[in-house]
Amino acid sequence: MSRYVIPKSVHTIAGSARITVGVPAGAWRQIASVLPSNLAEMIGRVPLRYLADLEEIRLRRDRPLMLGLGGSDYFIRQDGTPVSESSGVYVVNAVDLEKVLHNISGSSMYALEEELKNGYVTLPGGHRVGLTGKAVLENGRVKTLKYLSGLNIRVCREIKGAADGLIKHLIDRRVQNIYHTVILSPPRCGKTTLLRDLVRQVSNGLPGLQLAGRTVGVVDERSEIAGCHRGLPQMDVGVRTDVLDGCPKAQGMMILLRAMSPDVIVTDEIGSMEDIHALEEVFNAGVRVIVTIHGSSLRELANRPALKYLLQLNIIERFVLLGRSRGVGTVEKIYNGNDLPSLGVKMCLS
Repeated sequence: MSRYVIPKSVHTIAGSARITVGVPAGAWRQIASVLPSNLAEMIGRVPLRYLADLEEIRLRRDRPLMLGLGGSDYFIRQDGTPVSESSGVYVVNAVDLEKVLHNISGSSMYALEEELKNGYVTLPGGHRVGLTGKAVLENGRVKTLKYLSGLNIRVCREIKGAADGLIKHLIDRRVQNIYHTVILSPPRCGKTTLLRDLVRQVSNGLPGLQLAGRTVGVVDERSEIAGCHRGLPQMDVGVRTDVLDGCPKAQGMMILLRAMSPDVIVTDEIGSMEDIHALEEVFNAGVRVIVTIHGSSLRELANRPALKYLLQLNIIERFVLLGRSRGVGTVEKIYNGNDLPSLGVKMCLS
């Protein structure tokens, strides 16, 4: 099938003229609320044609402020001008980081103890702040982080309709249910945005495609799909969706399977053998799955032991490859599960 791109939503940044941008005014206010006023004002001066594609804000101590904009990285000058060279740009200092942490924690770092152990904090609106610094270990496991030196604020976008062009290819019309589906892509290609809208549409149902609403169970280990804040989804994931937030994927799939009677189980970024064995249990229970995987080709998946085993099960019916050939979220190709031998993957599975 031909390529298509996840559409951008239409919003207006508060105080600006009417313009099509990718970051809603409410989302920008949520992000700006955790930034020091000097950084919020500086980023607020970045031309809207750039802010439309804001994906992340990186703050590294004693290094330049960096914005991820539409797949490219830009440094920022004091006047808000984005540039590709690091000379004459704003350099993040220790006070900047301290103010962000103060705003995130409500001035109580103790309140972030569990989040520090996981290396990220989820903000209202589903935006996520990744943290780096010195890891403190206890019994060989990370207990917390100290001497924090870097933050990455990832913008959470809800784009209703992102899956409109894809969903019809994922419906098994023989039984009016969803095919077992894997979405694979390199990082920052929009797979979580696409997955979120698939969850919403499958949950609500699609009368035009004769798909009744299904009970969907989401294992959201990193709080990225539903963007839960204190357990409450910040994103619209549909009326029949149950979200298990912050739970390891394999364990979460078993909990949902046994406790919530799902028709479909969804999770993000599988990869371990434990994940695959949990998926086997889901398959055997007759529950459909939609999962994402980091990767750029089916042959690449076949060279990774756990994912090779998943392919050998010969259960996945649709593989959706995302890329950036026409912008973030381009659906480059949809493969049928039966296509594996013709793609040269057979030799990798033998």
